[in-house]
Amino acid sequence: MSLVDHLAELRRRLAICIAAILIGGIVGFWLAPQIITILADPLPDRGEATKVQFLTVSGGFFLFMKISIVVGILLSLPILLYQLWAFVSPGLTDKERRAALPWIPAAVVFFLLGTIVAYVTMPYAIAFLTSWNVEGIAETVPSAEAYYGFVTMIFLLFGAVMEFPIVLVLLNRLGILSVEKLRSSRRLVLMGSVVFAVVATPGGDPISPLVMAGTMYLLYEFTIWMLQRSGARGPADA
Repeated sequence: MSLVDHLAELRRRLAICIAAILIGGIVGFWLAPQIITILADPLPDRGEATKVQFLTVSGGFFLFMKISIVVGILLSLPILLYQLWAFVSPGLTDKERRAALPWIPAAVVFFLLGTIVAYVTMPYAIAFLTSWNVEGIAETVPSAEAYYGFVTMIFLLFGAVMEFPIVLVLLNRLGILSVEKLRSSRRLVLMGSVVFAVVATPGGDPISPLVMAGTMYLLYEFTIWMLQRSGARGPADA
């Protein structure tokens, strides 16, 4: 394909991705009130008072739009990954295509698993962060913009972290990373996981970084175990 043909193909793939996100976003906009209610459950009960408040006139509108976009991306994730694969795969060798293809649907499953881990972890992180009150003087009443921005970031981060083993397996299948190298890098990966989790997670609570770092390292060990069971050794076999 010429450069012009590649650009035309890229434009077509991007148009399909945008259309998929828009359709998913419509569903997200319709479900936004229910999603907002569910995500607010971990916040402390303040009786008849609202749990969060908008600080700007346009806060409610932008929150609905943010929920719509996130849900749109999640619902259209299989289509997005397929379009990426369809655009990239013609430039891969047969070996690279065979190595990568089975992991495209797995990426969707792992991302959704990450959001589940985030949902389970989130109440503990919020309980810690909202416990620092002085009764009768000061209490935590977060703005809706800040709270749902925090929650969205947690979900996206945990979803992205769950792609970690897929990247490692692909590097092994392509002959770039051996099992021996993975085993010898355990200490470095553990330290890197802790540093990444502390820097990446918002909020400053100890729960989210601890769970994220632990999840990353457990996924690393799971990847090593899985590759050993399958007999894969990567470059060492060459």
